[in-house]
Amino acid sequence: MPDINEMLPFLIPLAIAEILLLAYTLHHILTHKTYKHGTRGLWIVVTLAGMQFIGPILYFLLGREED
Repeated sequence: MPDINEMLPFLIPLAIAEILLLAYTLHHILTHKTYKHGTRGLWIVVTLAGMQFIGPILYFLLGREED
């Protein structure tokens, strides 16, 4: 089993990317009023529950209304 110290150079950038994607997705959800499918509350729950890239990616693929 690999030591955690060996995996840190991979895990730290991954965690930073995840947090940035989550923050951008929440900002987008809270600043827009229309969505392709669902409501603002639904997309906030999906984004937070599927925090590890899945929720934000689902929002941008299925929920984001094109400008």
